[in-house]
Amino acid sequence: MKNVLILGIGNLVLNDAGVGVHIVHMLKSLVMPHGVDVLDGGVGNETLIDIVCEYNHLIWIEAAVDGSPVGTVRRFSPQYPADYQQLLHNHEPVVRNMIDSIHSHKHIPHVDMLSISVHSNPTIGIELSPEVRRVIPQVMQLIFEILEDTRTVRYFR
Repeated sequence: MKNVLILGIGNLVLNDAGVGVHIVHMLKSLVMPHGVDVLDGGVGNETLIDIVCEYNHLIWIEAAVDGSPVGTVRRFSPQYPADYQQLLHNHEPVVRNMIDSIHSHKHIPHVDMLSISVHSNPTIGIELSPEVRRVIPQVMQLIFEILEDTRTVRYFR
């Protein structure tokens, strides 16, 4: 098994909805610890399932239309498909199908999901709103805290 995958999901042409992909593009410009892979998952699709399930740990970064103020960052460690429902109630069926398929796989990675609350009505464009741009350092810090936790707990030797 591979160690850690950081996966950004989002639509780059719908402003804040692309925040997960924006963040993984930033991470790709950094030197990541050994055993950590970074992947732009686009808008998500079923071809990602086998890739994700090759890893022990998944850090999933995703925009969420969840009714919270724009720019709210939440960290979850969902264990069952139903745990994602509160996060993904407005997401595309493709993402829901991915989650269900991952959980039906033989090997299920540990998942840390970082969700960033976005506007409920996305607009076309590639720029992040000021509220979402402002929390990117917080999300990056959370990612590196998770990586440090995984290093000390179980996956790195």
